[in-house]
Amino acid sequence: LLDAIDAIEPPVRPENKPLRLPLQDVYKIGGIGTVPVGRVETGIIKAGMVVTFAPSNVTTEVKSVEMHHEQLVQGVPGDNVGFNVKNVSVKEIRRGNVASDSKNDPAKEAASFNAQVIILNHPGQISAGYAPVLDCHTAHIACKFAELIEKIDRRTGKTMEASPKFVKSGDACIAKLVPSKPMCVESYNEYPPLGRFAVRDMRQTV
Repeated sequence: LLDAIDAIEPPVRPENKPLRLPLQDVYKIGGIGTVPVGRVETGIIKAGMVVTFAPSNVTTEVKSVEMHHEQLVQGVPGDNVGFNVKNVSVKEIRRGNVASDSKNDPAKEAASFNAQVIILNHPGQISAGYAPVLDCHTAHIACKFAELIEKIDRRTGKTMEASPKFVKSGDACIAKLVPSKPMCVESYNEYPPLGRFAVRDMRQTV
């Protein structure tokens, strides 16, 4: 038993992963400058780090990191932090942007992505061309279902039908989604908080 326990690989702690920090807000504070605010999902953020914001592709240095008006040596996953950045105006970055370490797997814009979608609550049929809003981390962006790749079993993930014409409530599918404007999403395997989303339409979750 001890050998089996010793053989277990310890989980990769989120702070050992590259930085991902979706912005909740961006403030302009007199005498300090631009202060983006958000929760560290993976990695760490600290003063002196050079961060890139996706999808706007703005790169800048972090001057300081604060939580509850106290300076932090570093922000770790779960921390809601504000951080002061150099030479970036409030107009250049916004809610839904994702801060990452420019030197360690920086976040990028996704022109399109394949997603597993489970339809929970939709009155009709969903086919290619459907364009609801996706809520993914702090981003809120319309995405078009460009293609229904396959219908799958919700429990096993096995293919049930290739290229279905439509899906309806209770179905699960793999679909190719195309954001209507620049958006940052990641694979669920690598960065779970940036790979989960809810589909919103008619003021409810679909």
